[in-house]
Amino acid sequence: MGHGTEDTEGDEARIRGIWERQAPHYDSATRLYDRYIVRDGRRWVASRARGRVLEVAVGTGLSLPDYPEGTDLTGVDLSPAMLARARRRAAETGTKVTLTEASATELPFPAAAFDTVVCALALCCIPDDRAALAEMHRVLRPDGTLLLLDHVVSGNFAVRAGQRLLDPVMVRRVGDHQMRRPLHLLRGAGFAVTARERYCLGVIERLSAVKDGAGPLR
Repeated sequence: MGHGTEDTEGDEARIRGIWERQAPHYDSATRLYDRYIVRDGRRWVASRARGRVLEVAVGTGLSLPDYPEGTDLTGVDLSPAMLARARRRAAETGTKVTLTEASATELPFPAAAFDTVVCALALCCIPDDRAALAEMHRVLRPDGTLLLLDHVVSGNFAVRAGQRLLDPVMVRRVGDHQMRRPLHLLRGAGFAVTARERYCLGVIERLSAVKDGAGPLR
């Protein structure tokens, strides 16, 4: 892993504190970003979920209305304040979902418990993204589907240079990494990518992958 246990716990406590403070303003702060940068990304991942579904880092539940009818939906998040807003959104939209406080790196579910795992705009803020992917792999059934949406390091030189300058500021302020690329981690985590798309100058990437029977690389 990239962190020792104590370091990971400290990082997660810091991230929890950040999102506890951000929760009241999160929806309004991300409205324009979602509209012009993310676009239909949340709908893309949520609408492809099937069966027993887990959304990791569900936040305020912005994706909840986009899940198909008939999904057995569970969401987890590190922040109680974010979960409180997700519960409110679920009630307002009539979405049936079980919401639980939990770390993405220690999911409180047995192995092979879900048909689909969704993670939208969250791996960028999880301190140990490799450990989170390993947990997503563990809780997926064989041949289960992982659906990811995130901002990633751009292939455009000018944009990438700006991201590199912004990265230390954003990591320090809100724990938000600008230079990550989940695609590069998936094979090592035991996934086979089945679909991917990058847009908005390569900054946004959405991926569909299946749990590979070969398992994670050791």
